[in-house]
Amino acid sequence: MKFKGTLVVVKDCKKALKFYQDMFGFELIQDHDGNMELSDHLYLQEETYWERFTGRRVAARGNQTELYFEEPEIDLFVKKLAALYPDTEYVNPLMTHSWGQRVVRFYDPDGNLIEVGTPM
Repeated sequence: MKFKGTLVVVKDCKKALKFYQDMFGFELIQDHDGNMELSDHLYLQEETYWERFTGRRVAARGNQTELYFEEPEIDLFVKKLAALYPDTEYVNPLMTHSWGQRVVRFYDPDGNLIEVGTPM
């Protein structure tokens, strides 16, 4: 068995692709009309497909999982996020953990939790 990546449920793949390109530099590898494969093994699937395939409703802001990224220039990242996506909902603004790592947590436009921290 081989782990292939992480699938994120979104309302609109094209809008989500723009967000993930703008903020994280992901590249589109394949587009299958509502199902996209991005670089670094990230997959986007539109909510309508997810709900039809699984028979389950999507729970945005479910807070059970998060996408985790490391960024040495976190102050620049936070400024870019605020400039490009001013309506971003933050779980916590840029903060410093007791172990010294600086992190910011927020939701993508579809309510998926993201954490960006300085490298450990």
